[in-house]
Amino acid sequence: MASTRPAAGTTNRPPILAAGVVVFRPGRQVLLVHRPKYDDWSFPKGKLERGEHRTAAAVREVAEETGVHVRLGPPLPDQGYRVGDRLKVVHYWVGRVVGTDDVSCYRPNAEVDAVRWVPVDEAADLLTYPYDRVTLDEALAVRRRTHAVVVLRHAVARARSGWSGDDRLRPLLKTGMVQADRLVPLLAAYDVSRVVSSPSIRCMQTVEPYVATTGYEIESRRRLTEEDASAKGIGAIVEELMSEEQGAVLCTHRPVLPIVYDAIGLSQRQRSSAVEPPLEPAEAIVLHVRKGRVVAFERHHIG
Repeated sequence: MASTRPAAGTTNRPPILAAGVVVFRPGRQVLLVHRPKYDDWSFPKGKLERGEHRTAAAVREVAEETGVHVRLGPPLPDQGYRVGDRLKVVHYWVGRVVGTDDVSCYRPNAEVDAVRWVPVDEAADLLTYPYDRVTLDEALAVRRRTHAVVVLRHAVARARSGWSGDDRLRPLLKTGMVQADRLVPLLAAYDVSRVVSSPSIRCMQTVEPYVATTGYEIESRRRLTEEDASAKGIGAIVEELMSEEQGAVLCTHRPVLPIVYDAIGLSQRQRSSAVEPPLEPAEAIVLHVRKGRVVAFERHHIG
């Protein structure tokens, strides 16, 4: 999402990129941190490390600054403001705790010396910066619990023209294997626990690093292959994933994706902004689903 709060007077130097999460827990409470260097109260956030995807950075920063593990929910508008002569862009999401939300054992340090769950009615007064208060309002509007369904195109595979065997056995290139490894933290950021894939080798190899890391199993569905795709079969798979309240990834092929989009039931406006241009290899659309309906979506490519 583009920033709704652009900073003026910056140079042409690349922006400083950061990521953070507005974390909620039951009881209408939000997680805030205090930084002694600036004597400010804000949301947990931090700069992206070299080569790190913004979703992974958001989850990592929350864990480092609060000791709490989160999964990402709907994205929020970026924050953009000036730091010296450069623009700083902070990507934000709504987040929910995975596991314990107890912060009483957090050890203060030079970067963050206090972590506090704050009632949302009090948070606006405690937050130091006006742009954080805007972000809080935006987060409150979409804070209801959702689960993610990630629609993923397989990573870069050997060219069809250079493969003489069964196309279902066509493997990933080395570049694709690297992409598959880099997908691991992205899928983990959405707490994906169901991995549904076409049994074609290039799809299976795309999700194998994630299941090797997490211990989940791949559920292979031949209705997701190019050879056996059908509207009825894919519709049943999509309905199942959207009705369950757990994160899931569906890995398939470019020619099959339009059938998946039809089964999801995106509106024309949602579809034109979510799926155009077509997904590149290893690119994903993350659907945030509540009660079987898509309430938000985002698009990510890990390069």
